[in-house]
Amino acid sequence: MHADAQPLSLLAGDIGGTKTLLALYASHGDQLELQRSERYVSADWPDLAPMVQDFLGGASPPAAACFAVAGPVEGERARLTNLPWELSESNLSQHTGIGRVDLVNDFAVLIYGLPHLQPQQQACIHAGSAQDGEPLLVLGAGTGLGVAFGLPGPQGLTAVASEAAHAEFAPRSEQEWALKQWLQRDLGVERLSIERVVSGTGLGHVARWLLQEHDPEGCHPLRQAGDDLPAATAAAAAEGDPIASEALALWLGAYGSVCGDLALAALARGGIWLAGGTAGKLLEPLKGSGFRQAFLAKGRLARLLDAIPITAVIDPAIGQFSAACRARMLVS
Repeated sequence: MHADAQPLSLLAGDIGGTKTLLALYASHGDQLELQRSERYVSADWPDLAPMVQDFLGGASPPAAACFAVAGPVEGERARLTNLPWELSESNLSQHTGIGRVDLVNDFAVLIYGLPHLQPQQQACIHAGSAQDGEPLLVLGAGTGLGVAFGLPGPQGLTAVASEAAHAEFAPRSEQEWALKQWLQRDLGVERLSIERVVSGTGLGHVARWLLQEHDPEGCHPLRQAGDDLPAATAAAAAEGDPIASEALALWLGAYGSVCGDLALAALARGGIWLAGGTAGKLLEPLKGSGFRQAFLAKGRLARLLDAIPITAVIDPAIGQFSAACRARMLVS
């Protein structure tokens, strides 16, 4: 970009059933500058288009927009899981005046932001050497487990959403087998998906099982944690509590093993990123040996995995940032 060229204006949206975040960015070559953002209550609006019109306030429409939506995207259309909106790229373009509009699943959109993260947005979990032109993998352990792949092509990365988190949880030890059997009974399910264990919610499930095993009298302080059990378990583990420490160690091992399995499925030599709410909150435990050893415990393929870098995404606004990166791709 020439020194006197005007920066491109880009609109990024993170659309959820409860709240919607809209942000306007200026693109200066390879740099994105956040100009302003606003939070909306999603249910207060009949559709996304009037919300965008309100946000723009009569100003000239941006060059492009990307909206990350909490739901599946098929054929340039999206239906939100927890909001009665049916969105289409053409309709949004027509009613907002934005020439290029893209709808992307709110987890898959992270793929577009990963290659552009600044140092303050990330932290190294496992050192390695990413290979250009190879697939990327992002996992996000939060309320559930998000999984997406990034496939390189002539026009850059293509984000591919995945339901890999709903594959069956595969126990690696007698302890994990006992956990699986208990959770199936406790949750009343015939099969146990990966995200029942490998998620923030899953850490709470692990802690509940171990409390039943080791605290039959019900005296342990974690019994009072309620819905905050996952966070309380992590905090208690940091203070050396034996039950919490055992729960966190089991959870980290399961997470590392799943990460290794998915890396092999995609041959994700372009790098692995850990996102979601636990990435920043459990950064130090993730850097420990338990996660890494389980990740590498794939027999003769351990050497392949050892070469792949694993990075934690610690920026809570990564969804908005990634949508802006995708919007920039639309006009580059």
